Amino acid sequence: MSHVERHVYIKKIWGEIIQEYTFKKGCKPDKDRILVVLKDCFPTRITEVDDKYTLSYGAMKQMTVWVNKKLFIDIKSDLGVDEATILDTNKRFRDFLLKATGYTAKQRRDMAKKGLE
Repeated sequence: MSHVERHVYIKKIWGEIIQEYTFKKGCKPDKDRILVVLKDCFPTRITEVDDKYTLSYGAMKQMTVWVNKKLFIDIKSDLGVDEATILDTNKRFRDFLLKATGYTAKQRRDMAKKGLE
């Protein structure tokens, strides 16, 4: 995620930093669809509490995902992992965002730039 993209999609909610993504037309903001995409991208245990999905994978100590018209993601990073783990985690996260939102990284960047103008 680019520096510009972070400024548009990261919002402070109740003192936490939460990433927020819109869905492309045709990608339904459906929590069951998002669970299927999470399982496809992250081969790990996923728990559900209060309509939020939580997992731990690679460089993410914890990732919590939920849908409320938009896709919301809260990530706590594991800073003690090696570079290969970071690269794998980043690739899987980008793949997840593409499948979940329908937008490529370039499209998300362009939307972020537009939002700053």
